Amino acid sequence: MRETHDDVIRVKHLPRVGQSVRSRKHGTSWRVIEKKEVWLNTSDDPLTGACRVITAMIPAIYLCYWRVQEGRQPGIGKMLGYAYSLHDNTFDANWELVN
Repeated sequence: MRETHDDVIRVKHLPRVGQSVRSRKHGTSWRVIEKKEVWLNTSDDPLTGACRVITAMIPAIYLCYWRVQEGRQPGIGKMLGYAYSLHDNTFDANWELVN
């Protein structure tokens, strides 16, 4: 079965736009302000690490975060953006959902 962007959202339990997350490393609060479907190039097989002859495109979800600071308007200040695919664990390793 071919991977889709919906699979990435469902399997990785990514936040929706407007939800808040906390950095596991620094303990700072961030809000998701943008979410879009993107494609990542990969030259290696994501499961085995073996080199591929043909470059593949895998689906990913790009999230843009804004650092929440009291007294600051939304969108003004530090922002970060990352793309998440099914073949990495960077969201779970670096962020936790805040409810």
